[in-house]
Amino acid sequence: MEFHNKLPRGKREFALFIAIVSILSVNIIAPLITCFEFGFRLAVWAGALKMIPFIWLSVVALVLLTYKPAEWLTRKAVREGDSFRAVVTINILCTVLLMSIFLTVIGTWIGSRSLTWDPITGFFYKWPRNFAISLGVELLVAQPLARLAMQALHRRRDARKTSA
Repeated sequence: MEFHNKLPRGKREFALFIAIVSILSVNIIAPLITCFEFGFRLAVWAGALKMIPFIWLSVVALVLLTYKPAEWLTRKAVREGDSFRAVVTINILCTVLLMSIFLTVIGTWIGSRSLTWDPITGFFYKWPRNFAISLGVELLVAQPLARLAMQALHRRRDARKTSA
């Protein structure tokens, strides 16, 4: 029942779910990673905020590109009858794994406004930190709030259906 109530049921709900998760994630993860990289100063934070619209567009595109591979990885890791929390946690892990690999490079290119080899040569130094930050935000903030929104939306829609 949790799968039915806390996850999107259609394309429009999927778009809403992605919007909630991506907006929360980008507004938390991008400034945090930038501040870890360049120092926790107001100027660094403000600079990161200026890049958020561009990073958000790349995040949405990457979510759509990595959705199927993440689902495939999730199906390989979970078994029939696993709990909702187990399936969602593994799915978040798979999604963040794929997204963080790409965004460690692409996010650096967007933030620095230049295509250089730096994010590729420093990948194994920066990726574990980026992965950990992203996983924490997804597990503890973005995904739970998006599922809460889905649950509230479904509760209202189901109540309207039963009263009609």
